Amino acid sequence: MNIHRHGHCTITPSVSIPLSELSFTFSRSSGSGGQHVNKVNSRVTLWFDVAASGSLTPDQKQLIRQRLAGRINKQGVLRLDADRRRSQGANREDVLNRFASLLRDALHVDKARRKTKPSRSAKKRRLQAKKHRSRLKKQRGKKGFSEE
Repeated sequence: MNIHRHGHCTITPSVSIPLSELSFTFSRSSGSGGQHVNKVNSRVTLWFDVAASGSLTPDQKQLIRQRLAGRINKQGVLRLDADRRRSQGANREDVLNRFASLLRDALHVDKARRKTKPSRSAKKRRLQAKKHRSRLKKQRGKKGFSEE
């Protein structure tokens, strides 16, 4: 999924964050990989200063701070790491996709539910079904109980 085009990371159709608001640091990845992992800075860390972002509204910033509180440090900076892939470019792509997905989920607001009442025909169908069920159960009664 290529979500960053023209220097922007697209979160939703209405929210897009310029890549200039994101900073990246690169380091050596941990774990297996032998000599390659010991000499290549393939791990990518994405840093996003939520408070300083000019592309988010104050309400959006508040939502992100609340919903991603565990991932944001005391200075208000969101941090994401990626080191699953072997190349720095692939890890950068991975961290950007995860960043967009994380923000998309944090900014999602469910529609408010409007109360509705059942229609007259729906009430009628419900009552007819109840009457039908009642008749069926009554027929099960003590009709032919002369087996003694």
